[in-house]
Amino acid sequence: MYSRVYVEITNICNMNCSFCHGHSRPVGRMNADEFAVILEKLRGHTDYIYYHLMGEPLTHPDLPLFLKMAGDIGYKSVLTTNGTLLDKYGDEILRAGVHKVSLSVHSFEDGTEESFLKYMKTLSDFAIKANQQGVIIVFRLWNKGFDGGRNEVIVDYLKNYISGEWKDNSKGMRIREKMFLEWGDRFQWPDKNADIQGEEVFCYGLRDHFGILCDGTVVPCCLDSEGTINLGNVFNEEIADILASERAKNMKYGFDCRRATEELCRKCGYARRFV
Repeated sequence: MYSRVYVEITNICNMNCSFCHGHSRPVGRMNADEFAVILEKLRGHTDYIYYHLMGEPLTHPDLPLFLKMAGDIGYKSVLTTNGTLLDKYGDEILRAGVHKVSLSVHSFEDGTEESFLKYMKTLSDFAIKANQQGVIIVFRLWNKGFDGGRNEVIVDYLKNYISGEWKDNSKGMRIREKMFLEWGDRFQWPDKNADIQGEEVFCYGLRDHFGILCDGTVVPCCLDSEGTINLGNVFNEEIADILASERAKNMKYGFDCRRATEELCRKCGYARRFV
């Protein structure tokens, strides 16, 4: 069993954030029939579906349907979103059923003070409403050292708007039950054209998670934005066979030995933090 599987229901995003690697693949969205196939094939492999790898899941018109489909089978759905569309679709998401929502507050890099305050109010109102319904909420600030001074303003706003304990923990702060603020360092995405970061590498890809791109391509981790390490396609093969392939097994064994069998992994800045 994997702790989670990243299912990229769309690789389309409504923003162009500086911290995001982006991709050069053809834009696309899964349809309901394709998503149903994936849900069926993931039975016994995980209980948690994460709705992104690239792309903003709220741009997919069938997201509420997908959430309901997954919930009806017994999966727990986890969304990571930039939050800019929550004023339009937030209520639909909650009605459809979601286990956890991570709000990437560091996504809002530009805009006027008025638009920023409107954005923060939208996120805060959604967080409070979702939290009251038992949904886990995480405000993400994964940009330490690159925030341009806005992180302090964000935290002050949230503290003034959302009542809670606001106690420090190992990842950030516990605001109240099932609501958190999470710090994170900005990191260098793996890129086949980047320099090698080092020979000693460890990764949790294929150990506790893997990803499925919107065209069905199975990738070993949530950061293979281009599908460079193509392990197979879920629409043509069984998940168990893909994960049992020689390439996948070699990757896992390599990580056990603190080495990377794939060049892309040696060029991943995120993996270096686990060495």
